[in-house]
Formats: sequence, structure tokens, C-alpha cells
Amino acid sequence: LDYEIGRLLDALSESGEEDNTIIVFTGDNGLAVGQHGWLGKEDIYEHGVRIPLIIAGPGVKENVRNNAYVYLFDVFPTLCEKVGIDIPDSVEGRSFAHLLDGENGETFRNELYLIFDEFVRGVKDENYKLIEYRNGDSEEDKWTFLYDIAEDKWETENLAERKEYREKVLEMRKRILKNRDKWEEQKHPQGKNFWRRFSEDD
Repeated sequence: LDYEIGRLLDALSESGEEDNTIIVFTGDNGLAVGQHGWLGKEDIYEHGVRIPLIIAGPGVKENVRNNAYVYLFDVFPTLCEKVGIDIPDSVEGRSFAHLLDGENGETFRNELYLIFDEFVRGVKDENYKLIEYRNGDSEEDKWTFLYDIAEDKWETENLAERKEYREKVLEMRKRILKNRDKWEEQKHPQGKNFWRRFSEDD
């Protein structure tokens, strides 16, 4: 991979367009390979949802790491703004071009809504993550996980069963529902199956 990226960078240099090109390096989310008992991508743990995102080029401040929450569909409007192209009305992402200038992005997005297929939904902020599995209609098919991701970065201690975290679970469950409505997810076939099995109180 390093070799092929090197070929691209060499070609840019040889073409004289190196200083006129914004480079975006990202990737797919990886396989779990056994973490949290999962093998593939059927989860929304940090190892499944965090991906590389490196941007370099003119108008991008060098050697800056930003912890802002962004979606990949935010990349397109960001590039539009950086190169002076109007962002189409159909685009739902948000430009984070100002973050590439070196601004702090802690409040760019307060949370991320996480989805896998038709049976996993979650929401995370800078402190907590709630994961809800609904793989059937029985109680055995309903799993809830709450993690303090600020302190428990490997997501090893499920707080959802603790009485003192009951209100936190309910609060974050409401945020899942709020995101569902925002994205009109219940209108899509995959979303319908999940929401048929999900309610605010379970």
C-alpha cells in the first residue's frame, strides 16, 4: 500500500500538480478478528467504526491532529468549500473545512449515530457510547451495552446493567430515536426490521 501511494505522489510531483492537489487518505472499517467476540464487521465497537482519515495539500494546516467527530459524507462538502465549488443542496454532510485550517473541532459534531445492517444501532458522544442489538423479538435477542469510552477505551466494562446508569441508558436511547427520525431511517427496509423490535423502554 505504501508503495502504491508513493507512485501516486510521484506522479503528482512529476505532473507539476503537487501543490494544486488536496489528497484524502481514508479506508474501510476493519474486521473485528475476535475482538468483543466478533469476527467480521457486524458490530459498532470502536475497532469497527473508527477509520483513518488523513487530508493534506494546499489550504490544509500541516501536522495537526483533530479529535472532531466527522462522517465520511462530510468529506465531499469539505472539499467543495476548500476548492470554491458550491455545495449541492442534495448533500447532507457538513463541511469541516475550518478544521483543516487548524481550528479546534471538539464541538463540530456532539455525537455520532452508528448503524450496522438491520440489527445494531448506537450513539456516542465524547464520554459514552450506547449499543443496542435487536436480532429478534424475544428477550434473548435484545442486548444493550453502555461504555464509558472516555475512561474505558477498549470498551470492556458494560455499564448498562448497573442501576446508577439506568438514566444514562434511557437518555442515550432517546438520542438514538432522535437520530432515527432525523435520518428518516424507519422508512428504509433495513431500518424497519430494527425499529419493529425497539422501543424507548426496553
